[in-house]
Amino acid sequence: MKNIRSHRDTLEGRWRTLPIRKQRRCTLYFFVGYLLFTTVVVFKISYDAESPDKNMVIEHIENPLLEKNESPAFLQDTLQ
Repeated sequence: MKNIRSHRDTLEGRWRTLPIRKQRRCTLYFFVGYLLFTTVVVFKISYDAESPDKNMVIEHIENPLLEKNESPAFLQDTLQ
């Protein structure tokens, strides 16, 4: 925990030593990147939802351990 706190404090100190103009520019770049990423994801989801030729197949999840031909006693005992 101490290492994480010291690293965080170091980064916070470096951020505070930047001029306000650079802080605003970095914040603006991060916001624009976030906005662009969000827009792409929303359009991709809406495109996938609207395309009629794609069908979603809903099936039961099968346990891959049961597909192996192992004894059930070995599968139940996890302490060995």
